[in-house]
Amino acid sequence: MRREIGYRKPMDLREALIALNMLGQVGPVRVRQLLDVLPDAPSILSARKDQLLRARGIGEDVADAIINWESTVDLAAELKRIADYGCEVLIGSDELYPPLLREIYDPPLVLYVNGRLTDRDKNAVAVIGSRMTTSYGMETARRLSYQLGSVGVTVVSGGARGIDTAAHQGAISAKARTIAVIGTGINIVFPSENAALFERISENGAVITQFPFNRPADKQSFPIRNRIVAGMSFGTVVVEANLTSGALITANFAVDYGRQVFAVPGRVDSPRSKGCHELIKKGAKLCESAEDILSEFEYLFPKSNRSVDAISGQPFLPAMTLSEHEQKAFDVLGSEEISIDDVIRRTGLPSSAISVALLGLEMKRMIKQLPGKMFLKNN
Repeated sequence: MRREIGYRKPMDLREALIALNMLGQVGPVRVRQLLDVLPDAPSILSARKDQLLRARGIGEDVADAIINWESTVDLAAELKRIADYGCEVLIGSDELYPPLLREIYDPPLVLYVNGRLTDRDKNAVAVIGSRMTTSYGMETARRLSYQLGSVGVTVVSGGARGIDTAAHQGAISAKARTIAVIGTGINIVFPSENAALFERISENGAVITQFPFNRPADKQSFPIRNRIVAGMSFGTVVVEANLTSGALITANFAVDYGRQVFAVPGRVDSPRSKGCHELIKKGAKLCESAEDILSEFEYLFPKSNRSVDAISGQPFLPAMTLSEHEQKAFDVLGSEEISIDDVIRRTGLPSSAISVALLGLEMKRMIKQLPGKMFLKNN
C-alpha cells in the first residue's frame, strides 16, 4: 500500500528525478534505460511492473523498488529540506547544469547546489590530490589554483583535506570562482574542519553534490563524487598522490571522458609523488605552472589575452594589486631572508594577518618562502 505524501500532483520532472535519485537501486544509467520505453521520469514512478521490465537491464528487484518507491522515499520531506536549507536543485535540462557533465556516460540525475553555478563555470579545471600531503604539495596546489583563477578559470576540487583544501584556498585568494564537489548530502560538512571553507566557497562559487540530504560519506560515495569532478572539467590536474590515492580514480575518469590529464612532478623518493609520476609515464602532461595547462586550451585562453608576469615572464597572470597588509609585509622584506616573527614585529600586524598576507604574496610570485618559515623577495 502506497503511503500518502504531501507533494503536489501531478508530479513534475524535477520532483520525479529527485525521487529517483533517492532510490539506491536506480541510477542515471538505469533511468536512461527506462526512458527508452517510457516517456519521462514521472512516468517511471507511476509505471506498471510489466512496463518497467521491458527496459533493458531492469530486473525484478529494480522494478519492485520503483513500484514501491513511496515506502522507502519520503519525497515531501526531501522537498521541505531543500526549501528550508535554501539550496538549488539542478537537472540536466537546466541551463546552468554543467554542459561538460552532460556528456559523460552517467551524468547525475540531480545536482544539489549551495551557492550558484554560472556560465563562467563552463571553463573549469579540476585540481586534486591526496589527503595526506606535504608542504610542497599544498603550496603547489595553492599556486596553480591562484594562477588559474586569475585568468577566469573555475577551480573544481573535492572539498577534502589536503590538496583539495589548498586548491580551493588558492582560488579564493585570487577572488576567483571555485566549486567543491562533495561525497555527502549538501547539509553535511566533511571533513568538519572545512565548515568555514565551505561557507567561503558558496559565497563566490558553489558546493555541489548528487546525494540527497543526510547521506553520510562512505567508500562508495567518493568514487561517485570523483566522476563529477572529472566530468565537469575540461582538464584534471593531479598535484600530489600516492599510488592508492583516490585522485588517480578521478584521473582515470578524466581519461575515460576524453579530457586532458596533467600531473605535477615531485621528488623521486617521495611516496606522495609516485602516483603523479605514474600518470606522467602513462601520458599525462607534466605540469609545472598554469601556463602548461592553459597552453593546451589556447582556443579558450589565447596568449594575446594573458598579461605577462614581470617576475617569471610567463603570460598568465594579470596585473597585481596588493592589499594593505600585503603591501606592509612586502615593504619589510628584502633580498635577505627574514623570519615570519621578524615580519610580524616590523609591521606591527597580528600573526594571523601576516600569515594571510604572506600567502597572498607567494601566490602572486612576489616573495619566496624558505624552510623554517623564512621569507625573502622573489628577485
